[in-house]
Amino acid sequence: MREIYLDNCATTRVDKDAAELAAYVMQTVYGNPSSLHKKGIEAEAILTEARRRIAIALGCAPDNVYFTSGGTESNNLAIFGAASANKRTGNTIITTAWEHSSALNPVRELESRGFVVKAVSPEPSGHIDIDKLAALTDGDTVLVSCMMVNSELGSVADIERLVKLVKLRNSKTLVHCDAVQGFGKLSFSAERLGVDMLSVSGHKTYAPKGVGALYMKKTARVAPLFFGGGQEKLIRPGTEALPLIAAFGLAAEAARNNFSANLAHLTALFKHFVKNVALTENLCMNSPPDSTPYICNASLLGFRSETVLHYLAAKGIYVSSGSACGKGKPSYMLKAAGVSRARIDSALRISFSKHNTIDDVDAFFLALSQAQKEIVV
Repeated sequence: MREIYLDNCATTRVDKDAAELAAYVMQTVYGNPSSLHKKGIEAEAILTEARRRIAIALGCAPDNVYFTSGGTESNNLAIFGAASANKRTGNTIITTAWEHSSALNPVRELESRGFVVKAVSPEPSGHIDIDKLAALTDGDTVLVSCMMVNSELGSVADIERLVKLVKLRNSKTLVHCDAVQGFGKLSFSAERLGVDMLSVSGHKTYAPKGVGALYMKKTARVAPLFFGGGQEKLIRPGTEALPLIAAFGLAAEAARNNFSANLAHLTALFKHFVKNVALTENLCMNSPPDSTPYICNASLLGFRSETVLHYLAAKGIYVSSGSACGKGKPSYMLKAAGVSRARIDSALRISFSKHNTIDDVDAFFLALSQAQKEIVV
């Protein structure tokens, strides 16, 4: 049975070249980058090259890149670190009601510790009103955190505009962006956006799980979450996961080099998907028309998501009902966006990669048509 993987927001298949580089580093360049002998110097060169590659992909200097274990740690480091280091300048944190749990839960934890939290809900259009979000900024605001691409609907936020508006109201307020679903898929430069911090992850962009990075401006004051050696300039101590980091750098470079071709391919898949939604009984789109072509969210009304997921999986077609971190629970992101409970209970998230084809999309819709005939409601 041919497998059709359409859950690329949850994770992607690792690029062959990236996997081979990781194996090479594990077996050949296995020294500790902090060691002063030859093997350590060889390892440090691999680390430096990976940092350079990630920096080019992010549009920043290598000194602004700090390696982490993934998007969750990057978000936690940015949010807790900024709040801790700057608590004397303010006590208010501003965010949105549909951030990824790795950003939203740290904010909630800070609220339990005494911080004031203000969260803006998305508009009926499926977007965040950037003006409304920025308008909450005042002299007490220490941090504004907003995701670039919503991980369930694919909505894209104008982060550059957000930064400009926030800084006009309070130049000391730090702006953090969770760009996990945007990195390698949207064209942006961290420096051009003007953000103080920006989180990215490896396994969403054809690199292994367990590696990510945090972009930080040199002017951003962030307290570390961990304490140990002098790695990552004390911001993220601990021996670097060099094989994963090397693979991440290579995958990021490939995504940048093939950006235009990948985007054109994914746009064609997205358009084909949307066209078929209109032709499929009981199926309606939840994603806005201008969402990223990598994510399509649609509801098969009258059929529970979990039931349809299992039916599709039995045919070798893999999709999700929302963020993998949600573990199948009703989507708080869709609820925040004002999506009806009937649509939430029947929502499917289809997320594409460069490996998917038009035939994959057609197979999905054929299976969905069969599901409506065979599933007993």
